[in-house]
Order: sequence, then structure tokens, then C-alpha cells
Amino acid sequence: MEKYIYDNSNGLWYELYGDYYLPCLVIPEEEVHPIGIWDRKHQQYLREYRPMLYNDLVLSGMLYSYLTDIDTQARNKLDLLVTQLAWGKAMNNIRNRAEEIINAELIFA
Repeated sequence: MEKYIYDNSNGLWYELYGDYYLPCLVIPEEEVHPIGIWDRKHQQYLREYRPMLYNDLVLSGMLYSYLTDIDTQARNKLDLLVTQLAWGKAMNNIRNRAEEIINAELIFA
């Protein structure tokens, strides 16, 4: 029996193991990116609560690009929220200062 055979109907190679031919499946190589805090949190969430999606991403070789996209979105959202909250804080400080001036000059004068 041949060690390897090719099946034209599905385009897969098969390797002989004992008495059986098993498909030669290889997970595609993926470019690995450094993982940050948002990547790790989302990866842990996928492992615990969405295991089918996690396995699909791992087997398709898309996990790291998916996590990198999530990390980029999270960082952009964080920057936007920090800017918006800083603006709100500044406006509250201005309003409080204006009320103090009105109280000091008009109400309690």
C-alpha cells in the first residue's frame, strides 16, 4: 500500500497509519502579534463563553488577526471615552466655578 494518496474529489492528501488512511491536515501558519490586555481578556472570554467561535478562529488561522482587530477597536474606544470624560469634567468645573462667582458677587453680596 502506498504511504500517501491524493483524493481528487476533495483535494486532500491522505497518509497511511496502520490500516487506515487519515487526512493530512495542517493548521495554516498565522502571523503572531504581541498580545495586549484587551486581546487577552477577549481571548479568555472566547475560551470560556464562545468555545466554538474560539476553535473556529484557531483552526482557520485567524485568531491573532481577529484579536489584533479587537485590540485596535478597544484602544480607539478607550481614547475616545477618556477624551469625552475629560471634556465633561472640564465643563463641570467651569459650571461650578461660574456658580461660585454668581453666589459670591450677586446672591451673597
